[in-house]
Amino acid sequence: MDVMPLLLLVAGSAAVAAAGRRVPVPVPLVLVAVGLAVSYVPGVPDYTLDPHIVLPLLLPPLLYTAATDSSYLDLRAQLRPVALLSVGYVLFATFAVGAAAYAIVPGLPLTAALVLGAVVAPPDAVAATAVARRVGLPSRITTILQGESLVNDATAITAFRVALAAAVGEGATWAGGILEFLVAAIGGIGMGLVLMVPLHWLRTHLREALLQNTLSLLIPFVAYAVAEQVHASGVLAVVVVALYLGHRAWEVDFATRLQEEAVWKMVAFVLESAVFALIGLQLPVVLKGLGEYEGAEAAWYAVAVFLVVAVARFVWVYPATFLPRLSARVRAREGEMSWKGPFIIGWAGMRGVVSLAIAFSIPLTVHDGDPFPERNLILFLTFTTVIGTLVVQGVTLPPLIRLLKFPTRDVQTETLAEANAQAQASRAAEQRLDDLLTDDRNALPGPLADRLRTVLERRRNAVWERLGQVNQVTGETVDDTYRRLSREMIGAERDVFVRLRDGRYIDDEMLRTLLRRLDLEEAAAYRETT
Repeated sequence: MDVMPLLLLVAGSAAVAAAGRRVPVPVPLVLVAVGLAVSYVPGVPDYTLDPHIVLPLLLPPLLYTAATDSSYLDLRAQLRPVALLSVGYVLFATFAVGAAAYAIVPGLPLTAALVLGAVVAPPDAVAATAVARRVGLPSRITTILQGESLVNDATAITAFRVALAAAVGEGATWAGGILEFLVAAIGGIGMGLVLMVPLHWLRTHLREALLQNTLSLLIPFVAYAVAEQVHASGVLAVVVVALYLGHRAWEVDFATRLQEEAVWKMVAFVLESAVFALIGLQLPVVLKGLGEYEGAEAAWYAVAVFLVVAVARFVWVYPATFLPRLSARVRAREGEMSWKGPFIIGWAGMRGVVSLAIAFSIPLTVHDGDPFPERNLILFLTFTTVIGTLVVQGVTLPPLIRLLKFPTRDVQTETLAEANAQAQASRAAEQRLDDLLTDDRNALPGPLADRLRTVLERRRNAVWERLGQVNQVTGETVDDTYRRLSREMIGAERDVFVRLRDGRYIDDEMLRTLLRRLDLEEAAAYRETT
């Protein structure tokens, strides 16, 4: 097995992603563009998307990290719009695109057209979260888009299986399709509910951070594989488990959380970079089998399908947003809604690697051995739709958000809420310390007890100081200056430890112990405050 192409893909996509952070264009688009350009460089191997790799090996960790970064409470509060998009819209888009493709492409069977509709129906979790993070969407819109992209793959994969069964002559029926959807959905959610508690118990009872993080890396694959083994939705199983574990992450010890955050940031960065680069690299593979269509004809089909995909989303989003608001109860619960939010939701329907992976899983032949009708054209239209939504919608989304002038975050209000929360926690911690010190078993010398109180006071005051005035010379708050000076002091200690190691006064093992202690001190001093 030649691993060099894989190494080149990972290293190259990571390098491009790192460079792409320095330009105003969203990184996913930079990766796709570079992938398109590199695909025709002589000597570059063909990177054909294998659905047997993408779906079980790439999709679970990407869904897992997106779900653990989401908020279970926020998603629950937006359950209605999320469900309408992740289930209702995907099915609507499947039929809308399928009907349009059947009418536009001569000789394309309706069942094959519905296969195309199911393939391009789901906006991609990776694309949605990657662009949403960059453009700074309002929290409610971001929650809806993230929630939709976490669940809609399950709907699309099930719809694809039903349409594919009909296309290859396996006698699929509407009743059978609905039953398969219900089994997949209920089974996936049920499997997630079954797995989440024992997996969380394991996470909280393993005593070493290394073992806990090894388990963390295995969890999405285990949840996906177990659910798929019983013909349930692996996507939904992963999402349910991840939401639960993310919601209860506070019960895991701090060392695991620190390590886990770093590990999953690295995994997400590598996988997202490789996934978007892979999209661009598919161009030669897709064009290779398109020989029977003229360039203008294929381009017309591609533009038509892209327009149907874009328009169908608006046709669904606006009624799904405003019709439920005819109910006074819904209006009272969700507040007022302008046209701007649904417009951004409608325009943010980028497709991604999941659509391509599903398309590549279309078999070469149907039940009687004949070639699958217009398989190469379906691959081409899927590719152009993915590229079109990423480029057209991805590029225009940031300026569109700026043009619509969405309200920005109220930093002052957020800081005040954080300060109040910290003040309440500090009072509880101080009371707990006083209670503990009354017990002779917890006796401490006065300076050490005062040190505990000083650290607590420093933590309490740090947030309030961000509300105060800044240094006129440096532009820093008092808290910023404190942390900068703390870092300088830690840096001086670190230099001494390294010098002592170099002089053979301490060995490398002791150096690592001392440096880790300083790292934890620095992490405490430089905790994230925004």
